[in-house]
Amino acid sequence: MPEGDTLHKLAKALQLRLQGQTIRLTHLRGVPPRTPLPGGRVESVTAEGKHLLIRFADEEGVAQVLRTHLGLWGGWHQYAPGEAWRKPARQAWVVLQTDGAVFVCFNAREVEVMSATGVRRQGLMARLGPDLLGAEVDLAALPARAREILPGEAPLVDVLLDQRIASGIGNVYKSELLFLLGLAPLTPLEAVSDETLVAAYALARDLLSRNLGYGPRTTRFESDGRGHLWVYGRRDAPCLKCGSAIHYARLGRDQRGTYWCPNCQGNAGM
Repeated sequence: MPEGDTLHKLAKALQLRLQGQTIRLTHLRGVPPRTPLPGGRVESVTAEGKHLLIRFADEEGVAQVLRTHLGLWGGWHQYAPGEAWRKPARQAWVVLQTDGAVFVCFNAREVEVMSATGVRRQGLMARLGPDLLGAEVDLAALPARAREILPGEAPLVDVLLDQRIASGIGNVYKSELLFLLGLAPLTPLEAVSDETLVAAYALARDLLSRNLGYGPRTTRFESDGRGHLWVYGRRDAPCLKCGSAIHYARLGRDQRGTYWCPNCQGNAGM
Protein backbone atom coordinates (compact mmCIF):
# COMPACT_ATOMS: atom_id res chain seq x y z
CA MET A 1 0.00 0.00 0.00
CA PRO A 2 1.44 3.41 -0.93
CA GLU A 3 2.50 5.70 1.88
CA GLY A 4 0.75 9.05 2.28
CA ASP A 5 3.71 10.96 0.88
CA THR A 6 3.55 8.88 -2.32
CA LEU A 7 -0.10 9.79 -2.85
CA HIS A 8 0.56 13.48 -2.27
CA LYS A 9 3.44 13.45 -4.78
CA LEU A 10 1.24 11.62 -7.29
CA ALA A 11 -1.59 14.12 -6.75
CA LYS A 12 0.81 17.02 -7.31
CA ALA A 13 2.15 15.45 -10.52
CA LEU A 14 -1.34 14.77 -11.90
CA GLN A 15 -2.52 18.22 -10.83
CA LEU A 16 0.18 19.79 -13.00
CA ARG A 17 -0.90 17.69 -15.98
CA LEU A 18 -4.69 17.73 -15.57
CA GLN A 19 -5.87 20.91 -13.87
CA GLY A 20 -7.88 22.94 -16.34
CA GLN A 21 -7.88 20.13 -18.91
CA THR A 22 -11.05 18.58 -20.26
CA ILE A 23 -11.02 14.85 -19.56
CA ARG A 24 -13.01 12.03 -21.10
CA LEU A 25 -13.38 8.81 -19.15
CA THR A 26 -13.28 6.03 -21.73
CA HIS A 27 -13.11 3.08 -19.31
CA LEU A 28 -14.11 2.57 -15.69
CA ARG A 29 -13.82 -0.85 -14.05
CA GLY A 30 -17.22 -2.37 -13.34
CA VAL A 31 -19.09 -0.23 -15.86
CA PRO A 32 -20.37 -2.21 -18.87
CA PRO A 33 -18.85 -1.39 -22.27
CA ARG A 34 -20.63 1.28 -24.34
CA THR A 35 -22.13 2.78 -21.18
CA PRO A 36 -21.76 6.59 -21.30
CA LEU A 37 -19.12 7.75 -18.84
CA PRO A 38 -18.80 11.20 -17.30
CA GLY A 39 -16.14 13.75 -18.09
CA GLY A 40 -15.48 17.44 -17.87
CA ARG A 41 -13.01 20.12 -16.92
CA VAL A 42 -10.63 19.18 -14.09
CA GLU A 43 -10.79 21.53 -11.11
CA SER A 44 -8.28 19.81 -8.81
CA VAL A 45 -6.36 16.65 -8.03
CA THR A 46 -5.84 15.96 -4.33
CA ALA A 47 -4.91 13.18 -1.95
CA GLU A 48 -6.85 12.30 1.18
CA GLY A 49 -4.97 9.60 2.99
CA LYS A 50 -4.62 6.70 0.54
CA HIS A 51 -7.34 8.04 -1.80
CA LEU A 52 -6.57 10.04 -4.96
CA LEU A 53 -9.41 12.40 -5.89
CA ILE A 54 -9.78 14.01 -9.31
CA ARG A 55 -12.54 16.62 -9.15
CA PHE A 56 -14.12 17.75 -12.41
CA ALA A 57 -17.23 19.62 -13.54
CA ASP A 58 -19.38 18.49 -16.45
CA GLU A 59 -20.83 20.75 -19.13
CA GLU A 60 -23.65 21.77 -16.80
CA GLY A 61 -21.22 22.65 -14.02
CA VAL A 62 -22.10 19.65 -11.84
CA ALA A 63 -19.03 18.71 -9.77
CA GLN A 64 -18.03 15.05 -9.63
CA VAL A 65 -15.06 13.18 -8.19
CA LEU A 66 -13.13 10.25 -9.63
CA ARG A 67 -11.77 8.36 -6.63
CA THR A 68 -9.01 5.76 -6.90
CA HIS A 69 -7.50 3.71 -4.09
CA LEU A 70 -4.31 2.08 -5.39
CA GLY A 71 -3.99 -0.60 -2.73
CA LEU A 72 -0.83 -2.70 -2.88
CA TRP A 73 -0.43 -3.01 -6.65
CA GLY A 74 -2.09 -0.01 -8.27
CA GLY A 75 -0.39 2.77 -10.21
CA TRP A 76 -1.04 5.56 -12.70
CA HIS A 77 0.67 5.73 -16.09
CA GLN A 78 0.73 8.53 -18.68
CA TYR A 79 0.97 7.81 -22.41
CA ALA A 80 0.94 9.74 -25.63
CA PRO A 81 -2.10 9.02 -27.82
CA GLY A 82 -1.48 5.76 -29.66
CA GLU A 83 1.55 4.81 -27.53
CA ALA A 84 1.74 1.17 -26.45
CA TRP A 85 0.88 0.56 -22.79
CA ARG A 86 3.44 -1.05 -20.53
CA LYS A 87 0.78 -3.26 -18.92
CA PRO A 88 -2.01 -5.34 -20.48
CA ALA A 89 -5.36 -3.64 -21.09
CA ARG A 90 -7.14 -6.17 -18.85
CA GLN A 91 -5.33 -4.61 -15.86
CA ALA A 92 -6.66 -1.12 -16.62
CA TRP A 93 -9.20 0.06 -14.07
CA VAL A 94 -9.54 3.63 -15.31
CA VAL A 95 -8.70 5.18 -18.66
CA LEU A 96 -9.08 8.92 -19.09
CA GLN A 97 -8.03 11.04 -22.02
CA THR A 98 -7.19 14.66 -22.66
CA ASP A 99 -6.47 16.21 -26.03
CA GLY A 100 -2.80 15.35 -25.74
CA ALA A 101 -2.43 12.41 -23.39
CA VAL A 102 -3.92 9.18 -22.06
CA PHE A 103 -3.84 8.44 -18.32
CA VAL A 104 -4.35 4.84 -17.19
CA CYS A 105 -4.81 3.56 -13.64
CA PHE A 106 -3.74 -0.08 -13.46
CA ASN A 107 -4.58 -2.67 -10.81
CA ALA A 108 -6.28 -0.34 -8.36
CA ARG A 109 -7.99 -1.62 -5.26
CA GLU A 110 -11.06 0.61 -5.72
CA VAL A 111 -12.35 3.08 -8.31
CA GLU A 112 -15.58 5.03 -8.53
CA VAL A 113 -17.12 8.27 -9.71
CA MET A 114 -19.25 10.08 -7.17
CA SER A 115 -20.97 13.40 -6.67
CA ALA A 116 -18.65 15.93 -5.06
CA THR A 117 -21.34 16.73 -2.49
CA GLY A 118 -23.17 13.40 -2.33
CA VAL A 119 -23.60 10.76 0.32
CA ARG A 120 -20.63 8.64 -0.76
CA ARG A 121 -18.29 11.63 -0.72
CA GLN A 122 -19.48 12.60 2.74
CA GLY A 123 -19.14 9.00 3.87
CA LEU A 124 -15.52 8.90 2.71
CA MET A 125 -14.76 12.05 4.70
CA ALA A 126 -16.48 10.62 7.77
CA ARG A 127 -14.63 7.31 7.81
CA LEU A 128 -11.16 8.72 7.13
CA GLY A 129 -9.08 10.14 9.93
CA PRO A 130 -7.31 13.46 9.38
CA ASP A 131 -4.64 13.40 6.69
CA LEU A 132 -1.29 13.76 8.46
CA LEU A 133 -0.10 15.89 5.55
CA GLY A 134 -3.10 18.18 5.78
CA ALA A 135 -2.69 21.85 6.55
CA GLU A 136 -4.19 21.54 10.01
CA VAL A 137 -4.10 18.37 12.10
CA ASP A 138 -5.17 18.27 15.75
CA LEU A 139 -2.60 15.76 16.96
CA ALA A 140 -3.81 16.02 20.54
CA ALA A 141 -7.21 14.63 19.50
CA LEU A 142 -5.80 11.45 17.94
CA PRO A 143 -5.30 9.35 21.12
CA ALA A 144 -8.97 9.67 22.04
CA ARG A 145 -9.93 8.86 18.45
CA ALA A 146 -7.72 5.74 18.53
CA ARG A 147 -9.21 4.53 21.83
CA GLU A 148 -12.73 5.10 20.56
CA ILE A 149 -12.18 3.18 17.32
CA LEU A 150 -10.01 0.27 18.50
CA PRO A 151 -10.10 -1.99 21.58
CA GLY A 152 -7.40 -1.66 24.21
CA GLU A 153 -5.75 -4.93 23.19
CA ALA A 154 -5.19 -3.75 19.60
CA PRO A 155 -1.43 -3.89 18.84
CA LEU A 156 0.43 -0.79 17.70
CA VAL A 157 1.02 -2.31 14.26
CA ASP A 158 -2.75 -2.11 13.73
CA VAL A 159 -3.18 1.27 15.41
CA LEU A 160 -0.68 3.05 13.18
CA LEU A 161 -2.06 1.53 9.97
CA ASP A 162 -5.70 2.26 10.80
CA GLN A 163 -6.66 5.05 8.41
CA ARG A 164 -9.78 5.82 10.46
CA ILE A 165 -7.57 7.26 13.19
CA ALA A 166 -5.18 9.23 11.00
CA SER A 167 -4.51 8.69 7.32
CA GLY A 168 -1.16 8.56 5.61
CA ILE A 169 0.93 5.98 7.49
CA GLY A 170 1.80 2.91 5.44
CA ASN A 171 3.78 -0.21 6.12
CA VAL A 172 7.25 1.33 5.78
CA TYR A 173 6.55 4.18 8.19
CA LYS A 174 4.85 1.81 10.61
CA SER A 175 8.04 -0.16 11.21
CA GLU A 176 10.25 2.93 11.16
CA LEU A 177 8.10 4.86 13.64
CA LEU A 178 8.00 1.98 16.11
CA PHE A 179 11.79 1.66 15.93
CA LEU A 180 12.41 5.38 16.38
CA LEU A 181 10.09 5.46 19.38
CA GLY A 182 11.53 2.26 20.89
CA LEU A 183 8.17 0.48 20.90
CA ALA A 184 7.63 -3.25 20.34
CA PRO A 185 5.26 -3.89 17.41
CA LEU A 186 2.68 -5.87 19.40
CA THR A 187 2.51 -3.47 22.34
CA PRO A 188 -1.23 -3.08 23.09
CA LEU A 189 -2.88 0.29 22.70
CA GLU A 190 -3.95 0.29 26.35
CA ALA A 191 -0.30 0.11 27.45
CA VAL A 192 0.67 3.29 25.56
CA SER A 193 0.19 6.77 26.99
CA ASP A 194 -1.58 9.57 25.15
CA GLU A 195 1.71 11.48 25.11
CA THR A 196 3.45 8.63 23.30
CA LEU A 197 0.66 8.36 20.73
CA VAL A 198 0.82 12.09 20.06
CA ALA A 199 4.58 11.79 19.65
CA ALA A 200 4.12 8.94 17.16
CA TYR A 201 1.72 10.88 14.97
CA ALA A 202 3.81 14.04 15.23
CA LEU A 203 6.87 12.11 14.09
CA ALA A 204 4.85 10.52 11.27
CA ARG A 205 3.72 13.95 10.10
CA ASP A 206 7.30 15.22 10.16
CA LEU A 207 8.71 12.25 8.23
CA LEU A 208 5.91 12.30 5.67
CA SER A 209 6.50 16.02 5.10
CA ARG A 210 10.25 15.54 4.71
CA ASN A 211 9.66 12.94 2.01
CA LEU A 212 7.46 14.99 -0.30
CA GLY A 213 10.38 15.81 -2.59
CA TYR A 214 12.28 13.58 -4.98
CA GLY A 215 14.66 10.83 -3.98
CA PRO A 216 14.33 7.68 -1.88
CA ARG A 217 12.03 7.57 1.13
CA THR A 218 14.19 8.46 4.12
CA THR A 219 13.75 8.13 7.87
CA ARG A 220 17.46 7.99 8.66
CA PHE A 221 19.31 11.16 7.80
CA GLU A 222 22.88 10.27 8.80
CA SER A 223 25.33 10.78 5.94
CA ASP A 224 27.34 7.61 6.51
CA GLY A 225 26.29 5.55 3.50
CA ARG A 226 24.56 2.94 5.65
CA GLY A 227 21.08 3.38 4.28
CA HIS A 228 18.00 5.60 4.28
CA LEU A 229 15.87 3.42 6.58
CA TRP A 230 16.49 2.07 10.08
CA VAL A 231 14.80 -1.34 9.97
CA TYR A 232 12.41 -1.74 7.05
CA GLY A 233 13.65 -4.27 4.51
CA ARG A 234 16.68 -5.15 6.68
CA ARG A 235 15.73 -8.62 7.94
CA ASP A 236 18.67 -10.29 9.75
CA ALA A 237 20.94 -7.30 9.08
CA PRO A 238 22.61 -5.66 12.09
CA CYS A 239 20.67 -2.89 13.80
CA LEU A 240 22.20 0.47 12.90
CA LYS A 241 22.07 1.51 16.55
CA CYS A 242 23.02 -1.57 18.57
CA GLY A 243 24.16 -4.24 16.11
CA SER A 244 21.48 -6.83 17.00
CA ALA A 245 19.91 -8.74 14.12
CA ILE A 246 16.74 -7.13 12.80
CA HIS A 247 13.70 -9.38 13.19
CA TYR A 248 10.86 -9.81 10.72
CA ALA A 249 7.36 -11.27 10.99
CA ARG A 250 3.88 -10.83 9.57
CA LEU A 251 1.94 -9.24 12.39
CA GLY A 252 -1.39 -7.72 13.21
CA ARG A 253 -4.90 -8.00 11.88
CA ASP A 254 -3.82 -8.03 8.24
CA GLN A 255 -0.54 -9.90 8.75
CA ARG A 256 1.56 -7.11 7.28
CA GLY A 257 5.32 -7.53 7.13
CA THR A 258 6.97 -5.87 10.13
CA TYR A 259 10.64 -5.23 10.98
CA TRP A 260 12.01 -4.41 14.43
CA CYS A 261 15.09 -4.58 16.64
CA PRO A 262 14.47 -6.85 19.67
CA ASN A 263 17.12 -5.01 21.67
CA CYS A 264 16.15 -1.40 20.93
CA GLN A 265 12.41 -2.06 20.99
CA GLY A 266 12.02 -5.08 23.22
CA ASN A 267 9.80 -8.06 22.58
CA ALA A 268 6.70 -7.04 24.52
CA GLY A 269 3.80 -9.08 23.24
CA MET A 270 5.97 -11.03 20.78
